[in-house]
Amino acid sequence: MVFIILAALLWSLDGILRRGLYTLPPTVVVFLEHALGAIILFPFVFKSLKEIKNLNRKEWLSILVVSLFSGALGTIFYTAALGKVNYIQFSVVVLLQQLQPIWAILTAAIVLKEKVTKKFIPWAFLAIGASYLVTFKDLKLNWQTGQGTIVASVLALLAGMMWAASTSFSKIVLRKISFQVATFLRFVLAPIFALIFLFGLKQTNQLAKINPNQWISLLIIVFSTGLVALLFYYFGLKKTQAKISAILELTWPVSAIFIDFLYFKNSLSVTQLIGAFLVLFSMYKVSKLKNG
Repeated sequence: MVFIILAALLWSLDGILRRGLYTLPPTVVVFLEHALGAIILFPFVFKSLKEIKNLNRKEWLSILVVSLFSGALGTIFYTAALGKVNYIQFSVVVLLQQLQPIWAILTAAIVLKEKVTKKFIPWAFLAIGASYLVTFKDLKLNWQTGQGTIVASVLALLAGMMWAASTSFSKIVLRKISFQVATFLRFVLAPIFALIFLFGLKQTNQLAKINPNQWISLLIIVFSTGLVALLFYYFGLKKTQAKISAILELTWPVSAIFIDFLYFKNSLSVTQLIGAFLVLFSMYKVSKLKNG
């Protein structure tokens, strides 16, 4: 569980690290981030790749789903959704992303047959509700985001559902192979899907437009919020139920507001502080539940 929280803490830094990549299409960022991660991780997992022979058709399908949904499409859809509302932070796009744990819990119940108990449900809903308090300062949601709001909402919902479903499908793969090899497979397959989108959207020329500072940013992402964070996450997920992982990942929005306070000097509202306390308390109660 601790490693899932560590991964979420790293993910909360993602917005800062990607600021210098805004001129690049999301497909380019997804392709390079995963390709670099696969190259860096390869020497460390080479001797363990024999584990792959343990995977059956269901598990190969699962890693393909994770690579396509979470590695490529989820990020592309979410970035496109934000673009439709001019990257407004307190928008309906961000609100819909707060529903991601619900999709993750539902997927865990359907795909992994995890039982959603009466003890789990109240704390899960409290954590998800409190994440709204954390994300939206003074409970203000910007609905004035133009004609693209409906399209953005659909894209945001799709992104959240894809990221959430990937948790359960990752769990299926982690039952058979180590977290290192599972991470490597995702980082090998995701750039293949991203490359297909690059060709389909005719964005391959953007690969030649990356400046030295952006290369440095990509490498920093690989060694923090990208490859390293996913290694932490898969190590923790291997030993944690997917539905509990979904709640623990709410560390992300909580830590993000404190980074916003410390790094960008933006003040925190009373509702955000109350929300942060409720999220953390709910996470503690969920982690203490026996048998979910």
